[in-house]
Amino acid sequence: MDFRHTMKGRRALSALAIAAGLLLTVAGCGAGSDGKSGKGPATSSAPARTGDGGQKQSQAPQSDAALAEVKGENGLALTVTSAKRDSGGFVTVEGTVTNNTGTLWVAADWRGDERELARNGGSIAGASLIDQKGKKKYLILRDTSGRCLCTQFTGGVREGATAQWFAQFPAPPEGTDTVDFQVGAMPPASIELSQG
Repeated sequence: MDFRHTMKGRRALSALAIAAGLLLTVAGCGAGSDGKSGKGPATSSAPARTGDGGQKQSQAPQSDAALAEVKGENGLALTVTSAKRDSGGFVTVEGTVTNNTGTLWVAADWRGDERELARNGGSIAGASLIDQKGKKKYLILRDTSGRCLCTQFTGGVREGATAQWFAQFPAPPEGTDTVDFQVGAMPPASIELSQG
């Protein structure tokens, strides 16, 4: 087995362990004061991470209706296809990025400015949700080792290719139905939140 396959296996196992830990955390926090939540088990709607950092590249257009589309950064196109509240107090945002820049795109300026986020490499870790009504900014969620709960664009996105992404955030208060999604130098995209 070569080094590349070993790293893919390790990433997949790490992602599985993180997802299991988060699921247990969410399930433990969901109980009311009497130990019964009155609801089914809390789950996360985040897509499972794959060995390639959750990245899927294809030339086919996304079948979901877009909530928002923005263009910027020399031909880069960002589409938000889903923004769902989870029962555990999270918001999972999903979409695609299409690279029309004429060169390989590595998402370097999307990873965020914080030193902790530098370990995520080319990712969407620097994304945020902005609640204009509540005047709050929600940063991407991280695990205990500082890894974002988001897509990492391992190896970049080839010119002309489309990659799927996801990112998880703390949920704004109930009643806040519209937020702005912002990442890198891309213009903010106003999106409507739905129940997961």
